[in-house]
Parts: sequence; C-alpha cells; structure tokens
Amino acid sequence: MGFAEIFVATHDEALKRAAALDRGADVTGPAVRIDGITDFEVEQLGDLAGKAVHAAGADYELALVDVTSDALLGVPEAMVRALAELLTYESEGDGNVLDDVAAAWAAQDDMPFGADESRQYVQQLAALATDVEKAERSGLYVWSV
Repeated sequence: MGFAEIFVATHDEALKRAAALDRGADVTGPAVRIDGITDFEVEQLGDLAGKAVHAAGADYELALVDVTSDALLGVPEAMVRALAELLTYESEGDGNVLDDVAAAWAAQDDMPFGADESRQYVQQLAALATDVEKAERSGLYVWSV
C-alpha cells in the first residue's frame, strides 16, 4: 500500500509539490506523511473530527485540485476547521476529544496503526489545520498513492 502526505501550501505551491511527488523526487517543508493510508482514510478522519466537535454532516469529502495531478486533493474548509478545533475543543465529559478521535480513527477497518500512533498523527494534522487558519491564501492538501 502507498502513503498519504498532508501539507499546507498555496495552490501553486501544492501543484509544484504534487509534481515533485508524482516524479518520486524528494520534497521539503512541513508535512505529515502517513504510510499505509490513502485519501479515503483522511476523509474518515474528517468525519470523526466533525462529529467530535459537533459539526457532523458537513462536507468532508476531499476534492480534486487540478487536472494535472489526480493524486492531489484539497481538504474542504469544514474539515480544516474541525481538525483545528480538536486542539482546543472542550467536551462535556471526562474524555479528551483529540484522544477520542485518534482512538476511533485507529479502530477503523484496515488501519495500519494503533491508537498511540494515531494520536500523534491526529495531533500533527490538527496543528497543520491551525496553520492553515493563520495563513492567507493557503490550504490543506493531501497527496496520496
């Protein structure tokens, strides 16, 4: 199985990074690379994050960014917001929302990692989503094979 790489970039930067990844070239810059998953699992995470922050039902489907790369997908704003909220959302129970989402994501069918590793990934992705909200003209992108 391949991997998914999630990163923050402007549209033009995302296209350049995708082209480099398509060629198998090394890329630099902050990103979260997760072996053994595809864009489908990233969408699952979006659904779980949305439910956790009481934003279920929003559009968490990744969208094709440009016809030049069918491996590059854009993360919808609703998912970016839900992921970013995982870092600060206060639940009405004893549980940590980020921990709950990470555990639920790890429990999905055929996930190649457990809850501890999932928590690290979810924390990193939530931090990237927070970066998107602070930057102008940037978005969160997923490149997967």
